[in-house]
This record gives sequence, structure tokens and C-alpha cells, in this order.
Amino acid sequence: MRVAVAGGTGLTGRHVVTALTAAGHQPVVLARSRGVDLVTGVGVTKAMDGVEAVIDVTNRLTARRASSIAFFEAAGRHLLAAEEQAGVRHHVALSIVGIDRVDLGYYAGKRRQEELVRAGGVPWTVLRATQFHEFTEQFLRPGLPVTMVPRMLSQPVAVREVADALVALVEGPPQAMAPELAGPGPEQMVDAVRRLARARGRRCRVLPLTMPGAAGRAAAGGGLLPAEPGPRGAQTFEQWLTERAGGRS
Repeated sequence: MRVAVAGGTGLTGRHVVTALTAAGHQPVVLARSRGVDLVTGVGVTKAMDGVEAVIDVTNRLTARRASSIAFFEAAGRHLLAAEEQAGVRHHVALSIVGIDRVDLGYYAGKRRQEELVRAGGVPWTVLRATQFHEFTEQFLRPGLPVTMVPRMLSQPVAVREVADALVALVEGPPQAMAPELAGPGPEQMVDAVRRLARARGRRCRVLPLTMPGAAGRAAAGGGLLPAEPGPRGAQTFEQWLTERAGGRS
């Protein structure tokens, strides 16, 4: 099956492409480096030639609500319109557990992405997953002696396991909202970043940051944990730390 991967050069996208190839599918990477700009729409229609299904793992690193909404609005509209024109049979989108309980700026964009998928004309599945183990790495920038980490309770999952789940979903019939995918157990983000710093021999002070308002209280209080039973990943955060120390990704 010919499957387009929107955001196929990013962290999740690379794993999705690998998983699709291993399963015998033909991935088509949609990214600006491949001549496809989802925000402007350039190259999107042409890239859909012969595509039967799409996995959308697009991402924009921003904490600003307006920027997040604008990105996912533009990318979603161009992608879904091209899919409908090409007769794509299944659109699978990756989203985040808890985005309707923790009102962060970035999550507003993800909610808009989901709204577009639900309202579109392409049969769809949305998989909400918890934060990846790799989420901790963004707090340990080179040369930074101190880092602030939000008080956040999460249940981190291996990105490879998320990619495998997305491929399994795209091979099946559309499910609408799929059961939420999370890691094997909850982790305090501040503690996880401290453990990552120790594992890398980094002399960096990790200070907890209490995010303001209802969003901060919700993130610290478990709003990002899965609310219902569903699939759980196998790789623990500790196992991921050991793997990263061994040089694998």
C-alpha cells in the first residue's frame, strides 16, 4: 500500500517510515525538504498521486496558541483537501492524550487539527498518545547550567511503539477515536529530566516550574494521563535511558 507520511522527516515520522517499510508498504514522505509544503499547499496535490492512506504526524514546536492553531489549521486543510481529491481511503492522525483537559497553547492547535479531521470528507482515525520518552531531552540544552521543568505528571511512551501503532491502524478500517496509547507507568517530568541528566553526566540543575492557572494545575495533577483503559507500551523510561546511553535511538 502506498502511504503518505505527513511530517515524515521528523522524529515520529522517521519511525513511521521505517515501520511502513518493514511491513511491506511504500511510504511517501511529505515534507518541505521533499518539495511538499503543507502550510502553503505547494506540492501536496501532486504528492497524493496513487496514495491510498495517510498518516499525519506533523508538528510545530511552539508554545504560542495563535501560532499552533494557524499551523495545524493550514496544514490540516491543505492535506485533507488533497486527500479527498485523490480518493484517499483512510486518514490516521497522531494527537496527544489530555489536550481537552490541559489548556496549553500548543494543545489548542492539536484540538483544531482533530476538529478538521472529524469534519473532513476522508474516513479517519485519531490516535492520542502520551508524551514520548524523548520529550525530556528538550530541557537539557547544551551548555545550560540550569533548566526549568514544569511540574507535570505523564506516562511516557516509546516513539517506536507509537509508530508501530499508527501503522497497524492505517492497515485497518477507520476507527474514529482509537483507544489512547500510553507508556507502561506514570513519571514525574522533573524527576525524569534529572535522571536523564545523571545518565548523561550533565552537571545541570533541574528546577521545578509550576505553570500558572488551571492548565498548570491540570498538568501537575494527572490531566495528561490516559483517562480510560487502552494499549500500553512495553518500554519503560528507565529502559529508554539505558538504550540512549548505549547510543541507539
